[in-house]
Amino acid sequence: MRKLHLAALIVIVLVFIASVASIVAFNSQLSPKSNSPILYTYHVVKTYPHDTRAFTEGLVFNGDVLYESTGGYGAIIGSSISDISSLRRVDLESGNVTKEILLTENYFGEGLTVVNDSLIQLTWQNGIGFIYKKESFALEGNFSYNTEGWGLTYNGKNLIMSDGTSNLYFLDPVTFQKTGQVSVHDGNSSVININELEYINGDVYANIWLTQKIAIIHPQTGTVKGWIDLTGLYQPNDENSVLNGIAYDSQTNKLFVTGKNWPNLYQITITPKT
Repeated sequence: MRKLHLAALIVIVLVFIASVASIVAFNSQLSPKSNSPILYTYHVVKTYPHDTRAFTEGLVFNGDVLYESTGGYGAIIGSSISDISSLRRVDLESGNVTKEILLTENYFGEGLTVVNDSLIQLTWQNGIGFIYKKESFALEGNFSYNTEGWGLTYNGKNLIMSDGTSNLYFLDPVTFQKTGQVSVHDGNSSVININELEYINGDVYANIWLTQKIAIIHPQTGTVKGWIDLTGLYQPNDENSVLNGIAYDSQTNKLFVTGKNWPNLYQITITPKT
């Protein structure tokens, strides 16, 4: 008799456990995944002027100075300059270019970052990057890579580079040799057209070409942790004048964004969408 009671008790317990497991499984299907990217909206804190001739490919804030890399296969005809790639130092408040060098006509300027006292600038399809002295813009050297050059940033240890695919490449900042790479993904979907990059508090912020969104990427795994939706920030008339350019002032925790040939550079804050 005791064995029958014990068997009945075991059956009741098993049924209860199975019921609880079913409820938990059902609720987990209804609830959003804990690893889903956070969606952010933005608020414009301040608007600064930006040179509409600047086809922005790289943007970085260092100290209290803004540096910009622009792209274009232009030409120098007499005293006239037409859409030629450049490296610039820009006054934030006025938008005025305080120092500039021009690339030769066969180079299309791309991503830009600062490493110690040097500026590192990529080119698009030439497979070559340039190293300049930060203060004088004097050319210190160059390096090569076997992909296209799109975005570039520095995490304090490695350069992080994009090439328009879903990949981020890690380069040694001294030898410029590749030390690793990750594929960027949102869930099971690859994220392509990764463009201008900025390293901010342990994450990589990336413009996604032809979109109004910035991806927030975990650099070790390639997982997209968040999306910043900048729809409505500025609507260009030219389809090529897309959102591109992220700069972060680590001293004041200020985030800046702009676009190719945009008339403004914006300081923004971001908050999760409700």
